[in-house]
Amino acid sequence: MKKKNFKYPKVYLYAATIGLVGIIGLVGYYLLTSLSTSDEAKYVCIDTDDDIDSVFAKIEPFASKCGMTALRTIARHTGYEEDIKTGRYKVEPGECAVTVYRRLSGGRQEPVNLTVPEVRTMDRLAAQLSKKLMLDSVTIAQALCDSIFCQKYKADTATIVCLFIPNTYNIYWDTTLDELMKRMQREHDAFWTPERRKKAEALGLTTDEVQTLASIVDEETNDVEEKHIIAGLYLNRLAKDMPLQACPTIKFAWKRFDLKRLYDSLLSIDSPYNTYLHHGLPPGPIKIASIKGIDAVLNPTPSDYLFMCAKDDFSGHHAFAATGAEHMENARKYQQALNERGIK
Repeated sequence: MKKKNFKYPKVYLYAATIGLVGIIGLVGYYLLTSLSTSDEAKYVCIDTDDDIDSVFAKIEPFASKCGMTALRTIARHTGYEEDIKTGRYKVEPGECAVTVYRRLSGGRQEPVNLTVPEVRTMDRLAAQLSKKLMLDSVTIAQALCDSIFCQKYKADTATIVCLFIPNTYNIYWDTTLDELMKRMQREHDAFWTPERRKKAEALGLTTDEVQTLASIVDEETNDVEEKHIIAGLYLNRLAKDMPLQACPTIKFAWKRFDLKRLYDSLLSIDSPYNTYLHHGLPPGPIKIASIKGIDAVLNPTPSDYLFMCAKDDFSGHHAFAATGAEHMENARKYQQALNERGIK
């Protein structure tokens, strides 16, 4: 007995085709629709504590409903939760879920602009760096105060700050602490060109000593021209084996950066940073030295100045002197101006 060939009516074929096209269109709509509802780029930072749900939670606030549905579907059916990559990822307006997923799963992150600030303390440095990196401030601060850690970079806890040249660097958000320090070391070595190193050698200073003196100069003035004059003055004192007697080092020793005037009782603090008691430079910088400060030390203004005092007009500039008598007169005028203004 012959089997009969069952033929579907054309209307069913047309309906099936239309249904399939509809499904494909719907899937395409979900996959290709814009993920972000924002008119500007958004950034998603994924750290080691994130799982697939927390990643979704970071994207959802700026995502469209359709785009989010598509991203969830793709991620859950491709094993993304088994290999979540840390990093800072950019989501552009108009990008679909497929594009964003490929970026996340491939670890194609966007670098950050990390600016090394001219700060005074390791805690402040750590706090500023942690704002741009996955690293937390406590981890950074503890490492920079650890002698064994510092030895890895041929420094100690006083000179490790010299590796940080204040500039802006492109760096990945999930950079490890060792990667960060290696990058800072490369940038430090690149900054110290043969020309700069020759100038330091001619002054009889190491690069760390130049940065230490520059940090003091920076704290004395913001005026670029005066930086060169003050650098020359301190170099003159070093050459004569005179104590630097730099007020900023006293403030650093006390960690009292708000002091307006220094009384004799403050000058006896037992600290290697007390340049009133100890000759020569302190063990390391009292802040991250500016590039202008470093170049001022390397290119000092020649003079016979040995003393300086803030001007009594409170302009922020200094009165310079070559003799003690001249200096005492300048100091008398300044102290009188402080008294008249009731500044303690």
